[in-house]
Amino acid sequence: MSYTINITRKFDYFGDRLVLRERFRQLPGINADLASATEATRVPVNKDFEVLGTNMTSALATAAAGGGVTMTTATAAADGFVLLPHLDTKQTSWSGTKFNTLDQVAWRTRVKTGASIADLTLALGLKLTNTTALATDDNQAFFRYAPATNGGRLQFCYSISGTDYEYDLGVAIAVSTTYELAIAIDENRKPFAYVNGDLLFASSLALTTDIDLIPYIAGLNGAAAAKSLTVRAIDISKTDND
Repeated sequence: MSYTINITRKFDYFGDRLVLRERFRQLPGINADLASATEATRVPVNKDFEVLGTNMTSALATAAAGGGVTMTTATAAADGFVLLPHLDTKQTSWSGTKFNTLDQVAWRTRVKTGASIADLTLALGLKLTNTTALATDDNQAFFRYAPATNGGRLQFCYSISGTDYEYDLGVAIAVSTTYELAIAIDENRKPFAYVNGDLLFASSLALTTDIDLIPYIAGLNGAAAAKSLTVRAIDISKTDND
């Protein structure tokens, strides 16, 4: 599946830009694993990404047979998982680098849904906090899936200084299916959304200026049965412009 992002205006994703790629050669664990006195816990853990969430543990982030990491919720309603860069100072350029709305940020991921997506809300993209809710972050640009919202079709959501916008991408999310999702912010701070290489949304509105966004992938379970999501890869880039 191609990772090429094509925008109708000039936008060089792989040119003279900072580009970070994560393929999960090491599994992410909870943040405390980084400082564990137990070598067998500390050494293997991913140095760039961690997991967190209600009742989420390192053991619930496992290697996917086809590549990447599978995150599984615990079994109670309101359990969840979050995949994010370590936010510790000096730990990783994934958080040390500022992915600012002024920097023509591009983000992409390839994910595979689990055997059940009933009652599972997903948020994938660029946010300020790790919530799957739309209204929490005043500034954001992300994909959202919620079975009881928008007929279960994928949405692109973005917020501009507290004003929230939702767009129906017309993509029905299915179980055990791979999706390539990409977001690009152009030189005018306008977000674009791509699914499986197709441009499905182009905003006419600009995101708030000078906002540092964080790449998050989060899932919230609404029922008492474990749910999972496999993340094969995450990439992000920005203009190289201190």
